[in-house]
Amino acid sequence: MPTLGVNIDHIATIRQARRGVEPDPVTAAAIAELAGADGITVHLREDRRHIQERDVRLLRQTVRTHLNLEMAATPEMVAIALDVKPDYITLVPERREEITTEGGLNVKAQGDRLGKFVHQLQGAGIPVSLFVDPETAQIQASAKTGAKFIELHTGTYANAKAGESRDRQLQALTDGGALAIKLGLKLNAGHGLDYRNTRPVALIKGMEELNIGHSIISRAVLVGLDRAVREMKALIN
Repeated sequence: MPTLGVNIDHIATIRQARRGVEPDPVTAAAIAELAGADGITVHLREDRRHIQERDVRLLRQTVRTHLNLEMAATPEMVAIALDVKPDYITLVPERREEITTEGGLNVKAQGDRLGKFVHQLQGAGIPVSLFVDPETAQIQASAKTGAKFIELHTGTYANAKAGESRDRQLQALTDGGALAIKLGLKLNAGHGLDYRNTRPVALIKGMEELNIGHSIISRAVLVGLDRAVREMKALIN
């Protein structure tokens, strides 16, 4: 069964609403790990709307599982990553006006550019994952960059209505996962997963890690972070 990476971005979203000091993402990461999280994920956005660079540096010092840094493929972010040295990097598309990440990278169109960033980061000993839609061309292009991982974008699956529509999206994820493994890529998935739709994705053959944030943090508001993480971990297992 896959491991659980808990995305704590929205702890920082609450903090930034008042530009204060609480709730503290570093404390949240420690609670999530104690509750069974196998890793901590944060997205350092170019506009710094939630996670701040200081958070990433403190998390690098305190996270005891592994730290996955999501970021745009830009020289600024690569420089930060090379300095902080998270356990691995997930390159994601980013538009300042979007509310949340809206889809996967277009690796097919940007393969040479992304490949240079992948080579630079992995040359420094930081494995790279590419966040992509479960499409054959994007997965094939990802393998050509030399990245170690892909993370399949599960947002379309999560937003599909239950029934044939969701079944089609799940099949696309399953087929995409099989192709990734065949091409030698390690397989992660995430975006939009919650307590109702995660289990089928967890059962995809070869799935290594699910990165889940919004649903866990939303539930934590009602039942506490420790319980929210434990419930998701139990569901995956």
